[in-house]
Amino acid sequence: MVIRERWLLLSDGARPTEDIYFLESVAPLLRFKGADAGRLDVRGWRWRLARWVLIRQPAANLVLCRGLPEAALSWLEGYRERFGRLVYLIDDDLAAASADTTLPEAYRKRMAVAASRQVRIMALADEVVACGDVLAEQLGKQHANVSLMTPPLISPLPELAHFDQPPASGAPWRIGFYGTRAHLEDLEHIAPALVSLQSERDDGELELMLGEYAPPSLMQLPRTRCPAPLGWKKFRTYQACQRVHIGLAPLLETPFNRSKSFIKFLDIAAMGGVGVYSDRPPYNGIVEHGVNGLLAGDDPAEWLRCLNWLLEHPDEACRMAKAAAQTAEEYRCLTLPEWIG
Repeated sequence: MVIRERWLLLSDGARPTEDIYFLESVAPLLRFKGADAGRLDVRGWRWRLARWVLIRQPAANLVLCRGLPEAALSWLEGYRERFGRLVYLIDDDLAAASADTTLPEAYRKRMAVAASRQVRIMALADEVVACGDVLAEQLGKQHANVSLMTPPLISPLPELAHFDQPPASGAPWRIGFYGTRAHLEDLEHIAPALVSLQSERDDGELELMLGEYAPPSLMQLPRTRCPAPLGWKKFRTYQACQRVHIGLAPLLETPFNRSKSFIKFLDIAAMGGVGVYSDRPPYNGIVEHGVNGLLAGDDPAEWLRCLNWLLEHPDEACRMAKAAAQTAEEYRCLTLPEWIG
């Protein structure tokens, strides 16, 4: 009897990270090569069932994302030798997140708990996989085997028919911000540019997916919508059908932001848009200004200039959106990463 290679992702609920960096990128390739790959929820009452499954999976390779509940981590520390490779995927600086007072309190507490267990998880791991250059360099000081996995594209790229309707027809340009509350301060910093834009022009529709958490200075602007944030699964559905002309990805210089990946570049491309990005890593590593997006400094006046330029040059905006889609396609996961082993 042929024993198939097995990979199990032990889930602590970080579903976006799990899907992007394993379940919807690497796992399909593993299955194509004949291996089993799946997700095992180890939270709360599910842990008893998960443990029963794990006991019956000798030599299975394990993937951990961000953290593990205490019960699961303690058990794994005692039974590590029963399993094959153990890979730890991490996409944030957990300590920096827990210390950043601008972030939501509940989020900081979750990150603090995850940070408190990170050393133990890394001690179990054969390989640590970081999702950004800065984070990889930082974790390389704590673990002998650290790999870099840049964000893979897991979404289909749309046709750009929404650029075909000329502004003279009266259809508004759709400008969107789809960051989480963790990037609220970043958005607030460029708020003066958006206030000026929506007050001085009437050809743009602004969408801020922050609901009641959107900056007050922006909530009451004309032609501005603030839909409530969506869970991961619902956001993926929304992303697949909603089209945006211009995406916003501000990123201030903070210890937490320093470890970020360029995932928002892929998100904006997946919605058919051209982005305006902060002119710092990780964005200035993937965005070529004027080719597949625009880069802006921290001065809100620069953001306003970029937005006005795109609105006044629709053909160029469309060209850059097409180039952004081409760049994004280059990051689709087509081969297994080296850390699979």
